[in-house]
Amino acid sequence: MNAPASPAVQTYDATGATPVMQQFFEMKARHPDALIFFRMGDFYELFFDDAYKAAAALGISQTFRGTHNGQPIPMAGVPQHAAEAYLSKLIRMGFKVAVCEQMEDPAEAKKRGSKSVVRRDIVRVVTPGTLTEDGLLDARGANRLAAVAVRAGQAAVAAVELSTGEVECFLVAKDAVAAILAALAPSETLVADRLLSDDQLSQTLKICGGLIQPMPSALSEPQASETRVKRLYGVDTLDGFGGLSPAEIGALGLIAAHLEMTQAGKLPALRAPRRAAEADVMAIDPATRSSLEIDRTQGGDRSGSLLACIDRTVTAGGARMLASRLARPLLDPHAIDARLDAVEWFVDHRSLRERLREVLKGAGDMARALSRLALGRGGPRDLGCLKDGLKTGEKLAGMVGGSGDPLSPPPAELEAALKALTPSLREGLSRLLDRLETGLGPDLPALARDGGFVAAGVRPELDQARALRDDSRRVVAALETRLCQESGVPLKIRHNGVLGYFVEATAGKADPLFQPPLNATFIHRQTLANQVRFTTVELADLDARIAQAAERALAMEVAAFEDWRAEAVALAEPIQLAAEALAKLDVAAALAEWAEDAGAVRPTVDRSLAFDARAARHPVVEAAVKRAGDPYTPNDCRLDAAGEAGARLSIVTGPNMAGKSTFLRQNALLAILAQSGCYVPAKSLRLGVVDRLFSRVGAGDDLARGRSTFMMEMVETAAILTQASPRSLVILDEIGRGTATYDGLAIAWACAEALHDVNRCRALFATHYHELATLETRLAHVSNLSLRAKEWNGDLVFLHEAAPGPADRSYGVQVAKLAGVPPQVVARAKEVLDRLESKTESPAKLDELPLFAASAPFNPAGAPVMAAPSRTDAALEDLDVDGMSPREALEALYRLKALLKA
Repeated sequence: MNAPASPAVQTYDATGATPVMQQFFEMKARHPDALIFFRMGDFYELFFDDAYKAAAALGISQTFRGTHNGQPIPMAGVPQHAAEAYLSKLIRMGFKVAVCEQMEDPAEAKKRGSKSVVRRDIVRVVTPGTLTEDGLLDARGANRLAAVAVRAGQAAVAAVELSTGEVECFLVAKDAVAAILAALAPSETLVADRLLSDDQLSQTLKICGGLIQPMPSALSEPQASETRVKRLYGVDTLDGFGGLSPAEIGALGLIAAHLEMTQAGKLPALRAPRRAAEADVMAIDPATRSSLEIDRTQGGDRSGSLLACIDRTVTAGGARMLASRLARPLLDPHAIDARLDAVEWFVDHRSLRERLREVLKGAGDMARALSRLALGRGGPRDLGCLKDGLKTGEKLAGMVGGSGDPLSPPPAELEAALKALTPSLREGLSRLLDRLETGLGPDLPALARDGGFVAAGVRPELDQARALRDDSRRVVAALETRLCQESGVPLKIRHNGVLGYFVEATAGKADPLFQPPLNATFIHRQTLANQVRFTTVELADLDARIAQAAERALAMEVAAFEDWRAEAVALAEPIQLAAEALAKLDVAAALAEWAEDAGAVRPTVDRSLAFDARAARHPVVEAAVKRAGDPYTPNDCRLDAAGEAGARLSIVTGPNMAGKSTFLRQNALLAILAQSGCYVPAKSLRLGVVDRLFSRVGAGDDLARGRSTFMMEMVETAAILTQASPRSLVILDEIGRGTATYDGLAIAWACAEALHDVNRCRALFATHYHELATLETRLAHVSNLSLRAKEWNGDLVFLHEAAPGPADRSYGVQVAKLAGVPPQVVARAKEVLDRLESKTESPAKLDELPLFAASAPFNPAGAPVMAAPSRTDAALEDLDVDGMSPREALEALYRLKALLKA
């Protein structure tokens, strides 16, 4: 998602510029690589090269306004009220945008002199990884900013979700960076510029997607990074974070530097870094994630993925937590069982689960609301979100705590969540909830400056100012009626930000107001095309009193908002814990709901090397099949890397379309679900923890790097053979298919032997090379499985059953027929296949096959039968085409047509 390529950063000569343009040049010099959204009244304007880029990207008009050094100034603009939509589009296209706001009211600027310019400054720099606004984010998806640092051969990946305050840090080997970034799926990745010269790391960053943001290498130096991280967290030492390594400090330092630059000095409410090592989560490389379609299909859509299939969450925070769990399955059986205990408890308490899910729907997204408040972008609605979330948590704690089942108390994970949701156990949260419930009114605006959000009776002085303001409005209405009666002219009293209150009459009715005696009362202010505007001494005095009352009321409301905002930010940690607790309850209840809908069961996860699935189903395919009204055929799969309870390697054969790829993916997804703490669609599953999951399913090329489909297949296969351990699970589909028959067979054979003898991992190996079936008798821990199909009345029927033993054939010609290949091609293919499979022909003599000759019928002995020329052929042979007149040619054509019909 890199921004469109552009020439070197443009520099500007500010000599002779107007004061406003000088402000623009100053902002541009501070952020030369960003588009400057320059606030001017109700618009954000873009100038010079920024205008050209924005106009092309957004499809808006590009005009010219004024001159600079004798040249017209290119300009484009977007309205302030619609700026969020335009920002979103620019960010998705990879642009960086610096927002330059007016820092004072024009009236304040005029106090410094009539020609003074409104003071402006950059309030934030918007990049893909630093979004916090709901309108710019996917509520159910995370938006992470990641950073990669390498120190002394050790790599670290740090990630922050600025919209929720979540911070994570991973210390890994360099070759494991790809798996971590693929799991995090960051929108933006920071990397020291010197690391981009490392080809392996550079390619990893490109594969994992998101905007790659090079940073000066000095920003990742440990000493400078430590200082910035301390400043970010407001601490004197990092010892409380658990002895961060130099690489981890460097990665966090890049994030701290980026946040300082983009947030214009505002400190976000961040949680302490949650550290994880390479051994804490299942490693899944980008190619495997893509082929298994865990959270996105290969087309990039959420619909059709595993996540979309099982997601029954009712809150945004719960949806994000479920996605995170699926992206990073655990390796610790005890931690996995803790999650499964929570799901099982909700499965057993169905009635309570249904009531809890209904209450959860009223919980807002507290984590993101808190982040906006901390960064100064929040409003009264965000305070309302905190109030609703805390109130919901309090209600849920009472519901679950009072479930009245002493024999089945909530498991540890749910107990911890309920404790975090009980405000009475945290004095600060209880006090904040009371103040927000009492102080906030029923209708909350998005921005504090809009006012009207403080409830009546909370602040007497505010009520008095509001009464004066509202009474004055009634006085305005009475004054309007009196002026109409005294003048005999139909008029209205209106208000705008420039003139304040004024009397308006239509141009055709305004003449009496210019004549004595009315001109002594009505003072002319402005003439428009269809209206004329006046004021009176009485109206001007009333305008001043109303403005003062309204300003006082608004100032008091803004002060109340700032008090509540500061109190909420001071309680950031318990609020974040409460938000996380709501998400945990939602995920556990949602997974129980899905388990009941899908007939899923609790898996047994231990430290063995077994994989024993009974009557297992592919969750996504089963859902699609059921929607079509068809049954799904479950299958067993038994593997054991130790070779005790099952084969280490299963060779899977069968026809195309029989379900081999589905069978392979199905078992890989079972491992992901089980280690994520989910129930699994099967009769039973016993799983020894899988440390790395590898999938080589499907074909694809990488033309940008000059790699063919077969080359990509070999690169991915090489990664599997060099990284898989006895605790890994590998699924391979049709290795060797992209090259010559014997080359492919040799490669597939050697790979199967290596997986069995060297890697010694659990593996499913689908192939059309039936010769591999003999490995069952050659190697100690190999079995054959086949997806069954039968021919019935000349048609092929797929049974989708995985049964012991190899397939007898691949039925490729029959599948070609089903696919709609022209009948003559299918017939020709069958002829060639029959000849290849005949005992008298050797497969080694493939060069003798007349593959490029015209098709001719075969007699039983295999010799071609030469057909006698037809009457049409003979007539064509006799024609003297060169000596024929047009009329003779037409007559010959009719004769030939008659012969064809004969």
